[in-house]
Amino acid sequence: MKSQICRRAMHLTASVLLVGSLAVNPGHADATIPDKDIDGAADSPLIKRYEGSHIVSYDKKVYGELALPLAALKASDNPDERDAHNNRVYRPDVAEDVAGTITRLAYVLPEDRSPLEVLRNYQDEIEASGGEVKFECKRDTCGGDQYRTSDGGGGKMSLTQNFFYASDIKEHPLSTGGCALTSRISDQHYLTGTLPAANGTAWVTVQTYQPDPNPACKALKGRTIALVHVIEPKAREKKMVVVKADEMAKTIDANGSISLYGIYFDTDKADLKAESEPTLQEIANLLAAEPKLVVLVVGHTDNQGKYDYNLDLSSRRAAAVKNALVSKHGVDAKRLMTAGAGMMAPIANNDTEEGRAKNRRVVLVKAN
Repeated sequence: MKSQICRRAMHLTASVLLVGSLAVNPGHADATIPDKDIDGAADSPLIKRYEGSHIVSYDKKVYGELALPLAALKASDNPDERDAHNNRVYRPDVAEDVAGTITRLAYVLPEDRSPLEVLRNYQDEIEASGGEVKFECKRDTCGGDQYRTSDGGGGKMSLTQNFFYASDIKEHPLSTGGCALTSRISDQHYLTGTLPAANGTAWVTVQTYQPDPNPACKALKGRTIALVHVIEPKAREKKMVVVKADEMAKTIDANGSISLYGIYFDTDKADLKAESEPTLQEIANLLAAEPKLVVLVVGHTDNQGKYDYNLDLSSRRAAAVKNALVSKHGVDAKRLMTAGAGMMAPIANNDTEEGRAKNRRVVLVKAN
């Protein structure tokens, strides 16, 4: 009961701070109904916009990763598991982990267009292009907090927060784009689908809703917002320089450990990819040059997925590294110990793909 009261107090405090920010920031113009796209924004070439709508928030990442819901969000089995904003974690039981070029677009629709009508138009466009709707939900059937977008803490995670948080938005919080993506909402509709692309299959998500905005965002009241993600297939550029054995030795001597990012696994698997070989060879060179060195090979994951699952996955990945070093590189098994840390020791923020990529690593720890 005490923790519930504390969380409610935090949520109330956040609301009070938001109202206060409106009062102390009079120089920023309130949201308006747009008559053109924001500067630098453009539609994805893979899917059209609804006629008469305008882009009010835009972001494009050359390479990133998203877990796209193929089922409703459900509360974590651990009631104490929280995100970075003290929300109870909600995630789908079934999701498609997709990597590539990610474009996020938020549109304000013309008057008198309902969220359902807009979603159905996107569905028609997806199917007409040869794509397929893989999952659809509405209102509370989507799971999580159906009245929240990317903002807020101390409650349930929302569907929007499965993709990004208010802190990830480039536009000012009280701009039209900021209002569209942070306001409380109603009549939420959503779909995950596929689209044909020149180099494979692209994925698209469409979330439509109507804002229930604060005073600075009142222009959007009654308007429908379409939040669209397009993930185009793109091979990740391999730009990591292989850490040489002598550099490993220097870093281990100085810090007692070294984090390595040149060891690659498929998502949710412990099978080593072929491109891991240069780094494995350098580890073998290190151990050959330092005949008395014994190392602990520790696997680390990001925070996507359940705690026990990540702990087991990281342990299996560490064991795979040891097995490869012993079987393919002739390293004495007695000089290698393994452990899995799962998500327990992040070195970056797990709320962004860049941060999660830093947390997915193999660490060599000096053990003697």
